[in-house]
Amino acid sequence: MNNRRAWCVVRGALLVLVAGSATAQTIEQRVAKAPDGSVRFSFAARPGVYGNGRNSISWGCDGGDCRHRQTTDWQSDREEWSEPCDSGPVRVALTKSSGRITNLRTYVGGEWRPNTSATDLGMVGTKDATSYLLSVAARDDSHIAENAIFPAVLADSVTIWPDLLKMAKDEKVSRKVRRSAVFWLGQAAGDAATRGLTDLVADGDQDHEVRESAVFALSQRPHDEGVPALIRIAKDNKDPDLRRKAIFWLGQSDDPRALSLFEELLTKP
Repeated sequence: MNNRRAWCVVRGALLVLVAGSATAQTIEQRVAKAPDGSVRFSFAARPGVYGNGRNSISWGCDGGDCRHRQTTDWQSDREEWSEPCDSGPVRVALTKSSGRITNLRTYVGGEWRPNTSATDLGMVGTKDATSYLLSVAARDDSHIAENAIFPAVLADSVTIWPDLLKMAKDEKVSRKVRRSAVFWLGQAAGDAATRGLTDLVADGDQDHEVRESAVFALSQRPHDEGVPALIRIAKDNKDPDLRRKAIFWLGQSDDPRALSLFEELLTKP
């Protein structure tokens, strides 16, 4: 083997090792190594998630009808985005200052505008992305923690409701973040999460405001899931304030089962 060919073989092996090392690094490690300034990464959005690439994100979309929409007024978005509207990916922009994350913004669709000072981690796996975002939410008590849950909810092919439920019950997590976890738990999960929310309401050792948030989250579930759970709370929960909250949300449901409950309560001797 001549020297040139030998060097090509060695160089190829080194490139494989470097690529493997980069792949093995977690997003948290890559963010930690990035310089201060803007740090970006993107990942696949779950079906039914759409955005205008700038300040509007919709989810729960089917046949042109979207159940939920969130708009933001990020002051920096005009510098970062062009305007196309599509179904993904989810894009997260972090701001680092003195080694700490000081801002976190979420977009869906569009494309990053060129910015030579930004560190772009590229497309990352949804499992790695949600793991990182939920770890930020669990350990921070600022608005960044609340903001970190939202993009995790939008990730494709990842089940995060057990993590949200664990976060909602963890007294070491700030109250605001726990309430946010409860809200997204109710928005994003299905039957299993509804059972978890009902358990959370029934847990007298939990913070009262967190339990109130769980009642509200149940009111946002599809009626076949949320209404029976709210009726059980209204009839059986030992906390009169939570019973009143459940009755209030049942009154907003326009569900005939709620009317039957009201008649039963009003006619009870």
